[in-house]
Amino acid sequence: MQTATIERDVDVLEQLNQGYIDAVQHSDVGWFEQNLAEDFLNSNPDFTLVDREGFIGQIARPATISNLRAEDVRIRVLGDVAVIHGRTRYTKADGKEAAGRYTDVWARRKGHWLCVAAHVARG
Repeated sequence: MQTATIERDVDVLEQLNQGYIDAVQHSDVGWFEQNLAEDFLNSNPDFTLVDREGFIGQIARPATISNLRAEDVRIRVLGDVAVIHGRTRYTKADGKEAAGRYTDVWARRKGHWLCVAAHVARG
């Protein structure tokens, strides 16, 4: 794959990653309806595995955290698949700072990047 193509993909994936973070913070179900694959699966911090519908149901509830931001984001494009690793920082409802990590897997389908899997860990 050409360097320019990979750079464009990384730019798009950076925007999608930030969109994902923002959508979690603001319970933006519409964003996820547009950007999650139909076969999406998410591994939750409580060890449960939820499908697209279950995840969107979780997102629909108002966020109990604030100031959610991503750090140390690493994007690897592997052809029509990309893996994004990142660290999150946020403020819990009790005002304490907290952090976590995530891994998202994106696939290019019909020319568009869709998230096919996610894994969230919180400390």
